[in-house]
Amino acid sequence: MKIRCCKGMWLLPAILLMAGVALAQAPTGPLPPKPGVAVQQPPKNAIKVQVALVTTPVTVSDSRGAMIHDLEAKDFQVTDNGVAQKITHFDMGGDPISLVVLVETSSRIGPFAPEMRKTGILFTQTVMGPTGEAAVLGFNDSVDKLQDFTSSGDLIEKTISNLALGTSGSKLYDAMAAGVEMLSSRPQATAEKPGRRRVLLILSEAVDQGSEKTLGEVLRQAQLANVTIYSVGLSTTRAELQAQPKAPQRPNLPVGTVPPPPGIPATPTYEDNYRYGGGDLMAAVIWAVQHIHDQVKGNALELAAAATGGTNLPTFKDRSIEKAIDEIGGELHSQYTLSYAPAGADAGGYHEIKVALVGKKAKNLKVRARPGYYLAPPES
Repeated sequence: MKIRCCKGMWLLPAILLMAGVALAQAPTGPLPPKPGVAVQQPPKNAIKVQVALVTTPVTVSDSRGAMIHDLEAKDFQVTDNGVAQKITHFDMGGDPISLVVLVETSSRIGPFAPEMRKTGILFTQTVMGPTGEAAVLGFNDSVDKLQDFTSSGDLIEKTISNLALGTSGSKLYDAMAAGVEMLSSRPQATAEKPGRRRVLLILSEAVDQGSEKTLGEVLRQAQLANVTIYSVGLSTTRAELQAQPKAPQRPNLPVGTVPPPPGIPATPTYEDNYRYGGGDLMAAVIWAVQHIHDQVKGNALELAAAATGGTNLPTFKDRSIEKAIDEIGGELHSQYTLSYAPAGADAGGYHEIKVALVGKKAKNLKVRARPGYYLAPPES
C-alpha cells in the first residue's frame, strides 16, 4: 500500500507512533527526525474554543419609538470584542421563526389561566406568522412537552386552550434549559442557505423553585445557541398588586460583583437600587454567565431578555397578557437579523457584541441588540 506524503511529511510522527503501539512498547523519549525533515511543532492550543455562527436580533427605532424598516446590511457595523466582523446573513423580519412557548402551569397562576388559554391565536397569528413553527412546554414541579414543533396553528391553539394546572412548584430554569435545547436543533441561516430564528417566549412568574439548572447556565447556552428570549411576566399582575406587599430580598451577589458607574462606590445600597431600579442590566448579565454555578435571585426574566436581545414585558396596569404578546410579535416581525462567523475573536471568556449604525441614517436612531456571549476558557 502506497502512502502519499504531504508538505513537511506531517504523517511521519503518526506512522511512527502507530508502529510503537503495534509493538506494545512506549517510546522512551522524543522520536528524532530523519535528516532533512523538519521537526513537527506541537500546536500551541490542543483544544480551541470556537463558535461557528453568531446571530443577533437588532431592533432600530427613532426618537418616538417607531420601528425603522428601510436599513440595509451596509448601514450596520458589528464588532466582537472590538474586532470588526463581516455580516454573512442579513434579514429584516422575513426569516421564519422557530418558537418555543414556555408556560408556567403552577397552581399559583390559577387566576391567570382563563386569560392565558385565550392567547393561542396570538401566538399563531402574531408571533409565528405564516411561515413559522412552534412547540409548547409547560412547567411546575416538572417540565412537560405539551406539543412538539409543528407548523399547524390549530394544534398550537388547541394546546394553549387546554392548558391544565399542576402542582405549586416552578422549575423555571430547568424549563428554560429544555426550551433552549429544543431550539438548538432548528436550522440557522448561513450565507448559503436560509434558516430559522430561534425564539423562546416565556409566560411565567420570575420565580424558580427546585431547578437543577442555574440561570447562568441557561443564559450561557442560550447565547451560544443564538436563542432570543422574550417574556411576559406574571409576577406584577393584578393578583400580586392585590396581595400584601412584601419587602424585597437582595440577591446573593457579593458586594462589588455588579460594577457601579464610574465614581460611585459598590455598596449594598447601590446594588439594591441597581437590581430593583432601572439601572444597566449588562453587568449583571455578564456576572451571571461567568458565574454559572452561583444562584442569581430576582429579575430572572429581565436578565434573560437582556442577555439575549429580547424583551421582558411585565403585565400591570393597562398591559394585559394579550397586549404583551402582541407587542412581542410586532417587534419580532420588525427587527433585523444579523449573523457573522467570528473572526479574530476566538479567545475564551466573555465576548462583547456591539452593533452600530454608520452613515447619515445613524442620526437620532436607537439600536438594541444582544450584548454578547460567553466562551469557556480553553481546556488544558
